[in-house]
Amino acid sequence: MKTRKYVAVAALAVAAMAAGCAGQKGTTARGIDLANLDTTMAPGQDFARYATGGWNDAHPLTDEYSRYGAFELLEENNQAKLKELIEGLAAGQHPAGTAAQKIGDLYNLAMDSVTLNEQGMAPVKALYDRMAALSDKRQLLPMVAELVNAGVGTYFSAYVYADPKNSDRNIFQLAQGGINLGEKEYYLATDSVTENIRTQYRAYIARLFRLAGCTDEEAERKAADVLDIETRIAEKSFSAVQRRDPEANYHKMTFAAFQQQFAGVDWAGYLRAFGIEGLDELNVEQVEPLQEVVSLMNTLPVSKHVAYLQYNLLDAAAPYLSDDFVAARFDFYGKVLSGRQVNRPRWKRAVGSVNGLLGELVGQLYVEKYFPAAAKERMLQLVKNLQVSLGQRIDAQEWMCDSTKAKAHEKLAAFTVKIGYPDQWKDYSDLAVEKDSYWANVCRAAAWGVKDMYSRVGKPVDKTEWLMNPQTVNAYYNPSTNEICFPAAILQYPFFDMEADDACNYGAIGVVIGHEMTHGFDDQGRQFDKEGNLKDWWTAEDAARFKERTQVMVDYFNGIEVLPGLHANGELTLGENLADHGGLKIAFQAFQNATKDAPAGVENGFTPEQRFFLSYALLWAGNIRDEQVRVYTQSDPHSLARWRVNGALPHIPAWYDAFGIAEGDAMYVAPERRANVW
Repeated sequence: MKTRKYVAVAALAVAAMAAGCAGQKGTTARGIDLANLDTTMAPGQDFARYATGGWNDAHPLTDEYSRYGAFELLEENNQAKLKELIEGLAAGQHPAGTAAQKIGDLYNLAMDSVTLNEQGMAPVKALYDRMAALSDKRQLLPMVAELVNAGVGTYFSAYVYADPKNSDRNIFQLAQGGINLGEKEYYLATDSVTENIRTQYRAYIARLFRLAGCTDEEAERKAADVLDIETRIAEKSFSAVQRRDPEANYHKMTFAAFQQQFAGVDWAGYLRAFGIEGLDELNVEQVEPLQEVVSLMNTLPVSKHVAYLQYNLLDAAAPYLSDDFVAARFDFYGKVLSGRQVNRPRWKRAVGSVNGLLGELVGQLYVEKYFPAAAKERMLQLVKNLQVSLGQRIDAQEWMCDSTKAKAHEKLAAFTVKIGYPDQWKDYSDLAVEKDSYWANVCRAAAWGVKDMYSRVGKPVDKTEWLMNPQTVNAYYNPSTNEICFPAAILQYPFFDMEADDACNYGAIGVVIGHEMTHGFDDQGRQFDKEGNLKDWWTAEDAARFKERTQVMVDYFNGIEVLPGLHANGELTLGENLADHGGLKIAFQAFQNATKDAPAGVENGFTPEQRFFLSYALLWAGNIRDEQVRVYTQSDPHSLARWRVNGALPHIPAWYDAFGIAEGDAMYVAPERRANVW
């Protein structure tokens, strides 16, 4: 599905991540597994290679992956657990309407390749044909609404969530969308790599239309129309860097003023399609791309819009249709964009689909079987220790005045901490899973989610809601609720180990906790107050000093060449780089606090301080294809895994002390050139 709730949470990784200390599952994980290292490399030359070279060599990329690291290994283990749960339900007969029936039947539909191939595009044909019959521009927005209820995104994104400047109240919000390559640069850049991607993208669009029954001539014409509309939207769209500025993406207005500014389409009718009547106000995140969409609807021939809408339907539905549609989509998004050679096995795709569509139903079963209560208690203590440490780091900053420090302490004290799973599970009783078609159930799940979300317009924000499922290997900070969240799936070996020593756990999960806390004070998070409102609580002088210090981080990462001729984007990755920077400093101080009365000894030749940084580096072990490097550099606010080690550690004084890094070493950065924020 292409639609989702657009909430500006700061997640730990683009998908998720994990790794950690040495040891094997079921054993005491103490010290460092020497097999993970490459000791032929000096720590000061390339610490990522030194700390993870052995792991990387032992886990080469397979055809299935564009990136394979410690996270993917943990995710595979997690998928095996989910497969066991889901297949157990799929093998039995269950009363209609139960969680077991819904999960089991949906999985069986996803796995039934024979039926899927017999159906071909039949599950979407009626809607596809109704689009072909559109003849008037006034029919476009109602069709867009119908597609939203089927889980298909088109010209723009719409969602309901907390008003950035009134965090207790939900507000209807519109944001840019409509470009399926994700970032505007894919449509506008003129380098040979990007031009080839566009050529391949156009060929993919035409391929889908041929699969839908179009002649070659029709398919090529429709592909040209689709690319024309997406390119024109892209020209007005905000870049990934521009979208990181909360103030620049906030335009609250009355609905009457909105209708006047974006005239020419029936917005009231669009809202009625979702049961929304009498809307008083809304927020438009990006004005210019929405203005362009309205202009396109009012000026382009309807036939061009038909092609665009039909393509979005085919592209969204392709993973849930016959193998020829699945292969077409993978050949572009998997092979061309990411460099993968083969698609994931059907069972992995089926597990992922069930997990995505019935998230908290699956999550309840996952938590019951795999999440020990003791892990939550241990995490609560770690979080408390990290909060104390961050408070100490705030007090230690000479560049911050007392009044700003006091506000920072208030925000830190107001953090909501969510660990493991929600106290109240979502109610899926109104969502039916039937045996008509896989795609039909995807649509029902989408409509259920849309109805749930739009029912919240104007109502108080539910601050107990989780924005990740418990079985997700990730973590996040949400500025609108000032909360940090650590789902159950991240609290497992080798990422978090109940038996591990403090050097390991503080270097791994401790840094993650500190990372999420720091997001509350990064270049975006610092603009929100303790209540989650977009509100400036800094003195002008402290804000200027903060920007001066963070610019050092921007400049440093801008100078990193990730591929020949391709540099990292320090502006795009600033928030995550600051979170890594703060997470390391906060966790290291918390580690020192925790062990000051009983210091740990040397193990396997490494001091506790060295084990801390080796454990951190192992979070980002892995290999990646050049194609995926380009995708992430273009669109991901996280730095590439290697540079979350080699880019972060040169700004951490304790790392220099732990490994004796000195002037002349390749990774050495002079003290006056290091970023120093928290």
